[in-house]
Amino acid sequence: MYSYDTLLDECNDLEIEVYEMDNMKSKGLYGDNVIWINKSLPSISEKCCILAEEVGHHHTTTGDILDLSSVENRKQELKARAWAYERLIPFSKIIQAHKLHITNRYELSEFLNVTEDFLDDALDWYKSKFGLYVSIDNFTICFEPLGVLEWFEWIETPKLKYQA
Repeated sequence: MYSYDTLLDECNDLEIEVYEMDNMKSKGLYGDNVIWINKSLPSISEKCCILAEEVGHHHTTTGDILDLSSVENRKQELKARAWAYERLIPFSKIIQAHKLHITNRYELSEFLNVTEDFLDDALDWYKSKFGLYVSIDNFTICFEPLGVLEWFEWIETPKLKYQA
């Protein structure tokens, strides 16, 4: 499970400096192996989501993409967000939440250490990538409505002859 501290440790391993700053106009910013996070974000889960996206920029973005009127810059922004979605909300964690009987978006976002908005955006992104559902092993994750179906394997057993 990823937390803000886990992501900070990952940044340290990647030699990315992370600073929390006051009076930022944006929630986060990445450039030249430095991440700035807005110190006034209301929750640690929001900081975690923003930090994950900024680490996503480290892995996926090249150049200055601050001007989002450019189609290419918007594509790079989406790549960084997609990286964050896959990192913080992998299918394995959705299945684990199902097994733990987590039953609503609020509980799921708490379990994943993300905001409900981030969870909704991630589910929308997964839906745009995979359609209404995706099947993994013996599970089907439905994105709308959100749910997990667990399948069992049907094994034919030999029929026994009845002897009286």
